[in-house]
Amino acid sequence: MKIVLSTLNAKYIHTNIAIRYLKAYAEPEYPCTLAEFTIHDPTLSIVSELYQHSPDVVGFSVYIWNIEETIKVIRLLKLTSPETIIVCGGPEVTYDYDQWLERVPEIDFIVIGEGERTFKDLLQAINGKTELSSVQGIAYRQDEQLKITAPGPKLDLRTLQSPFRFVEDLPHLRNRVMYIETSRGCPFSCQFCLSSIEVGVRYFNREAIKEDIRYLMKHGAKTIKFVDRTFNISRSYAMEMFQFLIDEHVPGTVFQFEITGDIMRPEVIEFLNENAPAGLFRFEIGVQSTNDLTNELVQRRQNFSKLSRTVTMVKEGGKIAQHLDLIAGLPEEDYDSFRDTFNEVFALRPEELQLGFLKLLRGTGLRIQAEQYGYRFIDTAPYEIVSNNVLSFDDMLKIKQTEDILEKYWNSGRFIHSMEYIVTELVDTPFDFFQLFGAFWENQGWSRIGHQFEDLFTRLEQFLKEVLKVDTEIARSLLKIDYLAHQKFLPRKIWWGPSTLQEEQLREINQFLVRSPHLLGERFVALGHTDRTIRKQVFITDTAAKLEEDLTVKKDRGYLIFQYSPSQEAQYFHLSDQVLENLKEQKH
Repeated sequence: MKIVLSTLNAKYIHTNIAIRYLKAYAEPEYPCTLAEFTIHDPTLSIVSELYQHSPDVVGFSVYIWNIEETIKVIRLLKLTSPETIIVCGGPEVTYDYDQWLERVPEIDFIVIGEGERTFKDLLQAINGKTELSSVQGIAYRQDEQLKITAPGPKLDLRTLQSPFRFVEDLPHLRNRVMYIETSRGCPFSCQFCLSSIEVGVRYFNREAIKEDIRYLMKHGAKTIKFVDRTFNISRSYAMEMFQFLIDEHVPGTVFQFEITGDIMRPEVIEFLNENAPAGLFRFEIGVQSTNDLTNELVQRRQNFSKLSRTVTMVKEGGKIAQHLDLIAGLPEEDYDSFRDTFNEVFALRPEELQLGFLKLLRGTGLRIQAEQYGYRFIDTAPYEIVSNNVLSFDDMLKIKQTEDILEKYWNSGRFIHSMEYIVTELVDTPFDFFQLFGAFWENQGWSRIGHQFEDLFTRLEQFLKEVLKVDTEIARSLLKIDYLAHQKFLPRKIWWGPSTLQEEQLREINQFLVRSPHLLGERFVALGHTDRTIRKQVFITDTAAKLEEDLTVKKDRGYLIFQYSPSQEAQYFHLSDQVLENLKEQKH
């Protein structure tokens, strides 16, 4: 048989580990071809490529982000190749499989739950070596009747073959995110998550996992993401893996983990702060809500005080970037409560704060309880809610506006200095800033016309003036710092318009900097500027504020001095008006 394993990833840089486990388990008896696409690829192009393999069987890995596009592919593939057997598996079709078979009659078989053994057994039956009724964990139609077989026992993960040793993957490892499992299952019972359905946690062979990581690094993988639902559920296991990665990592490699913040012991964080190279690890921490009643209703055990301690200690260590998640729309969390949740979590200042919206996934407890909480939601993937008994659609729209600005101005990492000042000094709470600016952005029609990098600055300044009606002098100065810090070369275009400095002023400042570089400290002295190099490498503009080394802001009129060179990032210096005036007096 010719067998193709396929999926539609959300982005090109993603890889699908599920179809690789299926391939590793099915071979060598049943060789499989991998065919990955993205949800943005044209349906006809995908089907054309699959068709050219002349497949007897095509297996699709299906999720909420690709189900609708996958259905289009399946229908066209069946139309062009009616004899091809279509098999679907994955979390999106494991539940309500009877409805999927009814909605998409082009699907021949659905694999229920864990798929490695089931898929291989199904191939055996399709090949005529066994009876379909003996295959555990499938749903299909026979004589127009729905047939279901009960899933078999869970696999011993320690016996699975590596999904990373395929020659065809080698050219792509450097440019894609590689996903790796060290365990399956989750010890928690959060009712909005599919992981709550599987009882217990099972682990893969530790030494085999380490060999896989060595293999991936040897062949150029740069980003390796652990997909364990709670990587640190076993402290000894997490410590062993952290130590291994610190000892054997290849420079430039980044490892990402989903961790549970409130169960991470301080001594583990201290170990990481002392021993992990900066940038080697990245943590994703699901907070979701700080409302105790809400967490109780979704059976989520969380100690926010301990979680805050973890996030704070990691941040103070300065080694590990953190991505925190929130979910809007959980039971009994109204708009004001979500505002509180947002502000409490934002106070931790994570590098990224993702604001998501509740999705009522098939098979989860909250979907079963949807009526109880008055949920109204989209009936196709991703099943996102539009309102519930305490959160109106108007509320949801305001939170979505907040999320849009959060992505642009905080999570982008482009406005680090200006954002801190604005949300601390110019508004009552951070949530108020993001929400008010989001509403202003929408009212201006900017969401429909796109933007350039410079537009982000001009639009923010317009908002500060027209909506907050505040003195923007210091905020403008910090926005200049953020803008100039993200330029790779001496900027020719600036968002704040024509320079207010005259040519004569610039020449005078340049001369002072060449003759008295000590004014800006040892870093500037080390640059060894001449009259010629300072004109080519230094950008100067006026400012009303100085950014101290500890990133606090001091009102201090003078000049921003930015040094640009091809070999390093832009360097920032501040020259005070008072210092310049003193030098002029000494000169005279």
